Amino acid sequence: MQLKYTKSKIEFEKNLNSLDAFVIDFTKILNRLGIKYVIVSGYVAILFGRNRSSEDVDMIVEKIAFEKFKALWTELDKKFECIITSDVKEAYEEYLAQKHAIRFSRKGEYIPNMEIKFPKVELDFWAMGNKKEVLMNENKLYVSPIELQIPFKLHLGTEKDIEDARYLYAIFKEKMDTELLNQFNRKLNIIELFNKYLK
Repeated sequence: MQLKYTKSKIEFEKNLNSLDAFVIDFTKILNRLGIKYVIVSGYVAILFGRNRSSEDVDMIVEKIAFEKFKALWTELDKKFECIITSDVKEAYEEYLAQKHAIRFSRKGEYIPNMEIKFPKVELDFWAMGNKKEVLMNENKLYVSPIELQIPFKLHLGTEKDIEDARYLYAIFKEKMDTELLNQFNRKLNIIELFNKYLK
């Protein structure tokens, strides 16, 4: 896979899998409505070619007012359904506004699903504010910077997460902001893990 990498954007072509197609269809709606979001965690490695399955994609969405969320819900409802609740007001007031996630899948399916939530912690807000534009086969989406994703996956610490971190590091080690990566290694207290698994 040939990556064109700049400070603000990553461009590449790939043979799309079904999860990629799901993400593209979902993010097109947010892009069209001008709703800010960032994709985080496991799908970031899959996006860049890691060959593993995943049942869900994790997305942080900017905190929006109910009316804007209702407009999003209406557009999503043409292709997707919320698998937590069928009531838009409950989804907003009882879940998102209470810092809980909701999930959307294609209609009639449960897997894969998109888990969306409003930002809750400092790293969520940082990822939102520093998101990286990706053009995959000319389809635009936004992901958390690799310099955060690698330390975060090591921080999670499961075998799958460590392999995600290794994969991303192997692809991007010559392109990343090393100082920023080291800052997050220190912040998440995973310097020893980083040296063990990635050095």
